[in-house]
Amino acid sequence: MNLENANKILIIRLSSLGDILLTTPLVRTVKNLNHKIKIDYLVRKEFIDTLKYNPNIEQVIELERNYKSEVIREIIKAGKYDIIIDVQNNFRSRVLTKGQTAQIFRYKKPYLDRWLLVKFKINRFKEIIPIPQRYANSIPDFKLDRNGLELFLKDNSQSKIESNDKTIGFCPGSKHQTKMWPENYFIELGNKLIEENYNILLFGGKDDKEICARISTKISGSINLSNDNELLELASNMKKCSVIICNDSGLMHTALSVNLPVIAIFGSTVKEFGFAPYKGKNLVLENNSLSCRPCSHIGLDKCPKNHLKCMTEIKPNYVYNQTINFLNSL
Repeated sequence: MNLENANKILIIRLSSLGDILLTTPLVRTVKNLNHKIKIDYLVRKEFIDTLKYNPNIEQVIELERNYKSEVIREIIKAGKYDIIIDVQNNFRSRVLTKGQTAQIFRYKKPYLDRWLLVKFKINRFKEIIPIPQRYANSIPDFKLDRNGLELFLKDNSQSKIESNDKTIGFCPGSKHQTKMWPENYFIELGNKLIEENYNILLFGGKDDKEICARISTKISGSINLSNDNELLELASNMKKCSVIICNDSGLMHTALSVNLPVIAIFGSTVKEFGFAPYKGKNLVLENNSLSCRPCSHIGLDKCPKNHLKCMTEIKPNYVYNQTINFLNSL
């Protein structure tokens, strides 16, 4: 069955923040094939805000952490879907779609190519294909539109922060240490920007609150806007910034989803994996002089070489100069 002839489609991406936002071009493009198509989306409950107000989605099906597979399979069966697009494609999603009569398209993960690049530095990625495009490639003869990521906020969502063309946002957190630009570097960069009359706002979720608080106390006049994973509030506050400086993280994709320019600092990961900023105005800063990079496609808790040169050799003064040049180009 062709997508445009389907009545109901289910998209499955259970986690995480960035990965779900990277599916929004797929959702939008499918909907635009035929506005009568009803698109449902299965996602873990803690990530529902990424899709909550998306007008292209008919229903968001929440997956509780203690879910029972047989119950979810019955919910999917009752949905009478013509097509299921499984862009999670792991053991869990395959269990949930087992026995379904719908036509199923699954995202094909480049396991071997990633493994060869990480373990042996053999690069078989002939081109850098963004993850949204890889998701789309799982569907025969399907092409994405040319637009970027989307995160829809409440119509009445308002930030208490005033807009200023000299306001810069920092997102210093990440799930993995090898994807985090050093804390003291953020502090040095922030103070240098403050000296030039820029305002600094710090953003992060629940796991980032401590690092945001520490950095904020050492950057005079900065404002810590980290919260308990209130994504829509965070994104609304982000929109007050001229640019977001971040690591390779879900908040990088969040900023792009609300049309903000980003400067992303990449450490242990590389753009070949497809998770670089998608569309939008962006600048990726990375240390391309290291033979040990990449050491992981998702990040690690500790540098295998115990030096973290992929991050520590990207100095604050260099990032400052790149930031000023980037802002002048906007």
